[in-house]
Amino acid sequence: MLGFIKKDLLMIKSNIKIFAILLLIYIVMAFQGQMDLSFLLPFMSVMIMMSTFSYDSYNKWDAYAISIPDGRKNSVKAKYLATIILIILTTIIITILSFIISYTKTNIIDFENIVGTIFGSVFATILLQSLIYPAMYKFGPEKARIGLMTIIFCIAIVGGLIVKYVDLSQIIKFLNFIGEYWIIVFSTTMISILYISYKISKRVYLKKEF
Repeated sequence: MLGFIKKDLLMIKSNIKIFAILLLIYIVMAFQGQMDLSFLLPFMSVMIMMSTFSYDSYNKWDAYAISIPDGRKNSVKAKYLATIILIILTTIIITILSFIISYTKTNIIDFENIVGTIFGSVFATILLQSLIYPAMYKFGPEKARIGLMTIIFCIAIVGGLIVKYVDLSQIIKFLNFIGEYWIIVFSTTMISILYISYKISKRVYLKKEF
């Protein structure tokens, strides 16, 4: 199991220089007030982990994984654990940078706003990855990329329709109702979504023929 996780983390490491450069560019833009750094998390996490699927496909990893006892199960489990590790690391980095930028620009740290925004970004990241991972295992990285763009497009359309036709006051009332328990509610939801995604991915991978 540890070997499977290490494999994904090493593949992530091979791309770290590119994303470090992108991060520096976004930090400069954040200091200039041109963007919110917290929204970088979904982009970086999704793109980095999608690249590991491409590497697996290119290097014929699946043929090796299925030859190992419990290789299929451990391969899927390791992918999700590597994802969780990456999300935790990027969240810590983005949170620290957001605090530094906020304090540098205003001499105060808007803790509640920063944490709330980053928490929303983490939720969006997990939701997106939970949707795309089963597709990756089912159809492969190339076709799944098309699916990813379709999902993003559909989410944008649904979001626009919700804003236009749904009474948002009810959503606001719900958020006010859960109040201080929102972290527990959303954390439980994220864990549930990720777990369901993992079970679906594992089932797909176990039945897939190579």
